[in-house]
Amino acid sequence: LTHRVAPTGNQLSNMRIHGHGPSVAAIAAAMLALSSIHPLLLIIHLPAAAAFVPAVLRPIGSSAPVSTTATVVRSSAPTSSSDPLQPPTSPIAPASTTPRKKKLKTFQRYLEVECWRNRDLAPLEPVLRAVGDGCKQINRIVQRAQTDDLYGAAIDSFGNTLEENVQGEVQQKLDVVCNAIMLKQFCGCSNAIAAVASEEEDLPRTCCDVMNDSAFSVGDYVAVFDPIDGSKNIDASLPVGTVFAIYKSEPGADAASVQSFLQRGSDSLVAAGYCLYSATTVLVLTTGNGVDGFTLDPDKGIFLHTHEDMRIPPSGPVYSFNEANFHDFSVPVRRFLDALKEGSNASGKRGNARYIGALVGDVHNILINGGIFGYPATRTNPNGKLRLLYESNPMAMILEQAGGAASTGSGRILDVIPKNAHDRVPTFLGSIENVFELDQFHQYYGDDDFAPDENAP
Repeated sequence: LTHRVAPTGNQLSNMRIHGHGPSVAAIAAAMLALSSIHPLLLIIHLPAAAAFVPAVLRPIGSSAPVSTTATVVRSSAPTSSSDPLQPPTSPIAPASTTPRKKKLKTFQRYLEVECWRNRDLAPLEPVLRAVGDGCKQINRIVQRAQTDDLYGAAIDSFGNTLEENVQGEVQQKLDVVCNAIMLKQFCGCSNAIAAVASEEEDLPRTCCDVMNDSAFSVGDYVAVFDPIDGSKNIDASLPVGTVFAIYKSEPGADAASVQSFLQRGSDSLVAAGYCLYSATTVLVLTTGNGVDGFTLDPDKGIFLHTHEDMRIPPSGPVYSFNEANFHDFSVPVRRFLDALKEGSNASGKRGNARYIGALVGDVHNILINGGIFGYPATRTNPNGKLRLLYESNPMAMILEQAGGAASTGSGRILDVIPKNAHDRVPTFLGSIENVFELDQFHQYYGDDDFAPDENAP
């Protein structure tokens, strides 16, 4: 009717209103007459005509119940595909039935609310906001690393490769650039942070030194970070990330001293987080009251609160270990991995191996899907390779706040007291049942058992 074409005789004979069959032809004829005089008359009288239709047209012989939704029904008479009278093959649902997603909070708004709830966090609001901005800057750099020649080893002005950093690793170009960004973000936004320690630098630095301002006033907090974890992944366009944490200085202590960093995580950590640069850019944060996740909107350039109160499953199928070092692992770790592969573990199911080679990417996968991440001790690295201050402690706080566990194999990571800023610890993070099972293997076989593997080549 909207095309001003009358139904054919066959179509009228095959359509009826349930309980009101004789009125169909009369209504159709009247509407056709109105449209032949002037199309506007049809539009004016259409509501009145609809008032005479108490139910929906349906094919004769159909036993389907009468619907209250206006739906066009296909006639049983054969028609060609080019017939303008041919109705749509499927009804179109009302727009109001499409569910709308609630409006997402921005990262800035989230911080405002959290700092209002916990006034002790108020001094850190500008710091955490600046860290989020720093992550956005690093994300842009990571996205342009290939086109702007920011991948590969860092070189000096003469084209020579820079010396190894304190970790014994050759610095990548991204390491140097991202380190400078995070230093300025932590120190340049407020006076809450007294000193910062970076995985890329030998010793912690005061914010007075970072800002080159001797009059710079300092607060009661110190910050640590790994500016770009897994920087070698950039060459292959694989995920990388940033890890950070904020510690509260001991009362009466010099907040700018190295000693302020050498505290037990369970006593002094007030915030921890990471930013994953991958298919999407995700910022995960805890301030000691659960874990929340934020996804970067690439169009608006802001982080949106997409993951509220993140909880890791109590157990999971994923295990993330660098099994190239399998024969150098201790006996309890080897036996644990064998049980996962064979399905002789507590769950009775075989595990799924996933290893990205970047701490942030691997741990985020475990947080979402459940399972266990491990960087254990080896014969050549008896304390593992992950740094306690910059990597293990922040991730341990996040996993525990999400309902998981974090262990060295012999105890809780957050209970370890560092002796220097670059101490390393064996690190196991994940679902509480998976980590507990690994601890049971350590108790049974012994932590320091590095007996030769009989299957080693």
